[in-house]
Amino acid sequence: MIRNVLSIAGSDPSGGAGIQADLKTFAACGVYGMAALTALTAQNTQGVSAVHLVPPEFVAQQIKAVFADIRVDAVKIGMIANAGIAEAVADALAPYRGVPVVLDPVMIAKGGAPLLTPEAVDTLVSKLLPIATFLTPNLLEAAALLKTPLAESRLVMADQAMRLRSLGASHVLIKGGHLRGEESPDILASEEGLSWFEGERIATVNTHGTGCTLSSAIASELAKGASPQEAVKAAKRYLTAAITAANLLSVGSGHGPVQHFHALWN
Repeated sequence: MIRNVLSIAGSDPSGGAGIQADLKTFAACGVYGMAALTALTAQNTQGVSAVHLVPPEFVAQQIKAVFADIRVDAVKIGMIANAGIAEAVADALAPYRGVPVVLDPVMIAKGGAPLLTPEAVDTLVSKLLPIATFLTPNLLEAAALLKTPLAESRLVMADQAMRLRSLGASHVLIKGGHLRGEESPDILASEEGLSWFEGERIATVNTHGTGCTLSSAIASELAKGASPQEAVKAAKRYLTAAITAANLLSVGSGHGPVQHFHALWN
């Protein structure tokens, strides 16, 4: 049986991140993708120039319409933008606590533009973290959520992962792509303790949408019945291959997208 996964996120017209990246990832990972839009953005590989938010009540209506008719096997939450949308998403998902939820706290665009208002951070922590099966921040987002300095070592990464997990999410995967050095390790905090997932840093500027892609791949694997550890391993393999093949694309002059369909296209 083909599984169904719902993404609740913003739109990227350049196709590399947001809803567009999520749907590509779902398709590549063998699940049926659905989407509830939280925001429209004007952006390309060089950055975000404008954001148009969807009213919170309409975000909720999209989510409710999907659940009213379709079996949802997993949910991925990306850009929520403000406190009103965060609260609407939490309330709409409240009746479905058995469905795995992967929360990617989209707070800062690749070019540095803020994508989450400061007042929304508290709502994300209080409303969305408690319903999250997975929280997948990068180092910048982890520091912002904890209101603490950026982690610059594995020891601090581990501490921040445990602190974030104490806020309510069942599993916290902190991505180490911003660490200095040739390695790019991720750390998973769960009830079983801490697990490291090693990775080599790939020399490329084509990393637009990597966070969206990884979280969507994890949601896809959870929907198919994978354990949290298996889901992270499979998602990292997929993303690594997509980044490695990104140079085959010719999209924009800034941070280009990854090649979501590396296994399907010649």
